[in-house]
Amino acid sequence: MDPRFDVLPDRKDSLSVKWHLYGPDVLPMWVADMDFRSPDGVIDALKQEVERGVFGYPYEDSRFKAVLVDRLANLYGWQIDPDDLVFLPGIVTGLNIVSHLFRENGGEALVQTPIYPPFLTAPKNAGMQRIDVALVRAPDGQYSIDFDAFEAAITDQTRLFMLCNPHNPVGRVYTAGELERLAEICLRRKILICSDEIHCDLIYSGHRHLPIASLQPEIAQNSITLMAPSKTFNIPGLQCSFAVVQNPELRQRLQKASEGMGGWVNLMGLVAGQAAYQHGQEWLDDLMVYLQGNRDFLFDFVRQRLPGVRMAKPEGTYLAWLDCREAGIDGNPYEFFLQNARVAVNDGKAFGSGGEGFVRLNYGCPRSMLEEALLRMENALQMPVKKVDTGSHGDPFGSH
Repeated sequence: MDPRFDVLPDRKDSLSVKWHLYGPDVLPMWVADMDFRSPDGVIDALKQEVERGVFGYPYEDSRFKAVLVDRLANLYGWQIDPDDLVFLPGIVTGLNIVSHLFRENGGEALVQTPIYPPFLTAPKNAGMQRIDVALVRAPDGQYSIDFDAFEAAITDQTRLFMLCNPHNPVGRVYTAGELERLAEICLRRKILICSDEIHCDLIYSGHRHLPIASLQPEIAQNSITLMAPSKTFNIPGLQCSFAVVQNPELRQRLQKASEGMGGWVNLMGLVAGQAAYQHGQEWLDDLMVYLQGNRDFLFDFVRQRLPGVRMAKPEGTYLAWLDCREAGIDGNPYEFFLQNARVAVNDGKAFGSGGEGFVRLNYGCPRSMLEEALLRMENALQMPVKKVDTGSHGDPFGSH
């Protein structure tokens, strides 16, 4: 027992969208927001800032940048300068700003589906065309890259490749060989890489995260890497992230494109982010042990007690991608589990091509909450009537 992770915080009276979108009898297992208290060091730093009683505009503290420079060097051997860092209010903001680099001349953005929904919308918001390349799903549920299909999808108008690593929702942590091959294609075809690596700290044993820009200097000059403390330390509501851009010209273009869009990074987000990276590593180490236990519990439960549902063990993130196509559900599995189990998951359709018949489940919660949700889902699958009304609710926050 670890009270930091085994005790469910009471969030029903808070401003939590996770706990307020659905009815009080629904277990929310959807948005990527963990039901754990953040590290004590983060809470203490926020309390200290609140005690000042003044909440004016913040500035980009050189001490925070130094923490980030040291962290990237220690974790990945990635040597960057403080000037390579650009603070942003969030990863979704970053994806849209990067797409707006091409707003004047248009072009195509390449994405690998199924994928986190803002990847599907950001290019369109900037007037770009989107080209989808499907990841290949093996019989065991694990996904891989079809490199021939990836390169075949590229045209003379392709300007941007939007990478998600670790991949949301399929949970892959790409290997050095996979990343090098993707980067080689992009360099040869003169395509900018934007890599969303927000889940980079949430990696399970046997796997290692490698920022694609850290592999070679040539790749770094052709990359924008997006990272944040938000998923790692459960502070997404504080809106703090950063981009690593080692190409000075590209960094200037990014800053220009963000004018009028990015806005200030939240004061409390900057305070929490710096404290998290400075004082949260022990908490994070223990969190990963707990999450790996949850992942393995979920995998075994699905295999043994949810007939027709399939999943592969995620290599990173705290998000499970459940294949419900053989579960005998007549209709949308998202709606089925919401109506018949009172469990809210994400609708796989929101993740683009290849998401139909799937749901995404967030297991970043106390084991008791996860077990209760799975028991409800098991009972629902045993019900004789499984037809659902696919138009009754929708998944308005499928993009989170």
